Amino acid sequence: MSETIINIQNLTKTYQVGGEVVHALRDVSLQVKTGEFLAIMGPSGSGKSTLMNIIGCLDRPDSGQYILDGKEIDKLSENELAIVRNKKIGFVFQNFNLLSHMTALENVELPLLYRGMRTKERKMVAYECLQKVGLEERAHHLPNQLSGGQQQRVAIARALVGHPPILLADEPTGVLDSKTGLEIIAVIKSLNEQGHTIIVITHDPSVAEHSKRVVYLRDGQLFQERGDLIGSLPVH
Repeated sequence: MSETIINIQNLTKTYQVGGEVVHALRDVSLQVKTGEFLAIMGPSGSGKSTLMNIIGCLDRPDSGQYILDGKEIDKLSENELAIVRNKKIGFVFQNFNLLSHMTALENVELPLLYRGMRTKERKMVAYECLQKVGLEERAHHLPNQLSGGQQQRVAIARALVGHPPILLADEPTGVLDSKTGLEIIAVIKSLNEQGHTIIVITHDPSVAEHSKRVVYLRDGQLFQERGDLIGSLPVH
């Protein structure tokens, strides 16, 4: 049986918006096994982004416990949190976040540059990651010379370059047409088959149906969990 890489217990998170208190997460518990492909679904304002930020160690809950690969995240300092985040999690965002003046290869290299890796090794690792997403032939193209789907492949390669065990994708097909979106999901599924734990945040059932498990959020609550079956959100 696979080990649990993410163990979340009773998370709560509130925000002050003007004079109003917004309950972004209410007593959320979730476990993710190593090698899983999980989709987190829900409408806008359901708490998906808040949960993603906490899973990605970009934010902290007000209460509850988060254990990531054996480490109690709520007990770490900011520096320790940054180290865990950089080693354990690769991020993919819907808008790619590529630097326009850098080639695909240079964009993928960037996280390794910050880590002080030597140039020759850095380029080799970055090129291998572009190969993983089928984009090695475009290594020396700038983002504006690439299609949206190709730019997202570069972003995925950049997320992989530090060999993180978890890939966290926030609406990775959100700005792509349906055909290109399916190609990106196929890349993500392939990475899952290679052993990466995948968590995709999405509101799109056609994306979620490719995952192995779906979790639904509404109004900050984890209200339904199903295995392979994907259905519409129940009306409360």
